[in-house]
Amino acid sequence: MSRYNYSAFERQINSVLKYQSDELAGIKLPGMSAAEASIHSSEVLLAELGYGRELMTLRNSPRPAALKKIMVVPSWERLCLEAEQAVGTGCDLESIFTEDELRSNEQAIRLLNEEFNQIHRLDKFDVAISAIAGIVGAAIDILLVGIPQKGPEGIGAGKLSDFIREKFNEKFPPEEMEKLANSKASKVPYDAQDNRNTEVYVEGLSAYYHRLLSLGHDPLLGFLFGVLDILTGKMTTIDKTGKAVSQAVESYADRKESDIFSAIAKQITHLKSDVTTSMGLPVPLMSLFNFLQLGSIGEEEQTIAEIVQGMYYEGYDFIHFCSMSIPVMVIEVIVRIGYAFKRIKEGHSIKESIPFSLDRIMRPKLATMLFIGHSAATAMNAGKVYFTKNPLAINYPQWLAFAKYSYKQLKWAIIEKPETRDAYVRGIINEQLQAVYEDLDKTLDSFKDEYVVIFEDA
Repeated sequence: MSRYNYSAFERQINSVLKYQSDELAGIKLPGMSAAEASIHSSEVLLAELGYGRELMTLRNSPRPAALKKIMVVPSWERLCLEAEQAVGTGCDLESIFTEDELRSNEQAIRLLNEEFNQIHRLDKFDVAISAIAGIVGAAIDILLVGIPQKGPEGIGAGKLSDFIREKFNEKFPPEEMEKLANSKASKVPYDAQDNRNTEVYVEGLSAYYHRLLSLGHDPLLGFLFGVLDILTGKMTTIDKTGKAVSQAVESYADRKESDIFSAIAKQITHLKSDVTTSMGLPVPLMSLFNFLQLGSIGEEEQTIAEIVQGMYYEGYDFIHFCSMSIPVMVIEVIVRIGYAFKRIKEGHSIKESIPFSLDRIMRPKLATMLFIGHSAATAMNAGKVYFTKNPLAINYPQWLAFAKYSYKQLKWAIIEKPETRDAYVRGIINEQLQAVYEDLDKTLDSFKDEYVVIFEDA
């Protein structure tokens, strides 16, 4: 039984190839040595009989123009019919090769596969660059970002986090932001701080948690739900028990906007006015964790939602998110720059070494190096959380980066790599096949001087 499921057309090709191969193998070309010896002896005999002058004249005289022979190229249908009558229709492609040729072919395919794998396989320098990037990023997270804590002077953490928070306060002074918050330009319908103005009771709605519960205050989701709330005069929340509610707030009806551009401008202004408040903007997508009413973690047996709510209360906010993002960016920079310099040193052009695209054909190792770097940093962050027993030690941006690159790496290993390797091997084989076709064309062209080629109709 055949190893492959050939289509009808492929079976026809196999039959024709097998038939032609057998025909070529059966052709016995006569040896020329006996004929050349006979011609030589005849010339010697003519010379001895006194016909040397005539023999020389015959040799030097121009040959008469030969008439062109006719070559009839049979139609494909006729070739198939002859082949099927001679060898049948169940021929495998392997049948036209010898065992040695088949082994040679398999070895060639293995070498091409290994050549592809070598292009994408990390060497010790690639691994070193990735590992160093992960260690540096984790060190910055542990030593400089730190863990947020509330104190008499506000929220404090590591030196880098404190520096970033100070820069936010300089850029958005709390006094000016308070004035901006009281202006009409920043008043939004989803900013109810308690249940006095709501029709549907929102569990946990208060001055401390209203930004965590309201999707409009999310730095990312706010540009969808917040803008929609401004246009419709509603407030969309996920309360502390995981219940989602969208309701109109009649007391804030005058805060609506009818124009989407005005709504976007008001959304940006409102987020700006809240960024440096004592209970600032939540981490992007943090509100969605209110849905996770599961788990029994720690001595107090808290759910995931309760732990996240506590993290926000302790200062795990948008500014701290920006601080946590710096180690992630450092890993990206170290890996990408290291990759670029190594590529240039290997002889690639600067254009070929620019480390922006993660296309694995153009940049074969970059995505894998980034995956290793972020995996190392994430593992160390997991250790930090384990030893401190403090969820505030979680580097949220780092875990997001790890999730992103893990998905891409898994997709590459399971789906994309086999397909890309197959395309690579087929591409090289097609290039070699194209060279064979060109040789065939040249051979056919060489027959034009001696033959009249006629193609038989189907």
